[in-house]
Amino acid sequence: MNRPDAIVIGCSMGGFNALKVLLGALDPRLPQVLLVCCHTAGNVEAMCELLASHSALPVIEARERGLASGNTVHIAPSGYHLLLEQDRHFALSADERVCSSRPSIDVLFKSAADVYHAALIGVVLTGANHDGADGLAQIRSRGGIAVIQTPTSAEAAAMPQAALDIAGTDYCLPLEQIAPLLNRLCLT
Repeated sequence: MNRPDAIVIGCSMGGFNALKVLLGALDPRLPQVLLVCCHTAGNVEAMCELLASHSALPVIEARERGLASGNTVHIAPSGYHLLLEQDRHFALSADERVCSSRPSIDVLFKSAADVYHAALIGVVLTGANHDGADGLAQIRSRGGIAVIQTPTSAEAAAMPQAALDIAGTDYCLPLEQIAPLLNRLCLT
């Protein structure tokens, strides 16, 4: 397996706490682009500051036409779908909600799969709906890797369970084991 170029992460209910654990255990040498869509992020600027205090990687809010930079965590802004264009710049969309959400995990995952194909890892964490399941299926259909938090270890099991049911997975792990797996897949 070739080293992936990017990691996309989706979460909802309980996502902030899950992100603190996950980002806090990622190796600061990761060269990959990291893209995060969290439904519960109202004030994304404050969320980025709080997550940055737990992460060795920089955590920033994704901006229109901003470049998806490696070794950086980009958080989807509140109220907009985050899409990745072929030139690896961001586009923001106010299109209708998907799974009652904007930003939508599915929208981000599908656009990232169109850009990175097999060089992408999709991660679905805790959440209370099925957003992310279709996007994760798209990642897998393009040859990317699917990682899902075990539903029993999630604060809200619906999202990881839907991802398992719809997309299937390459790895289904408790939250604390996901960052070590990503470090291994991305640095070796």
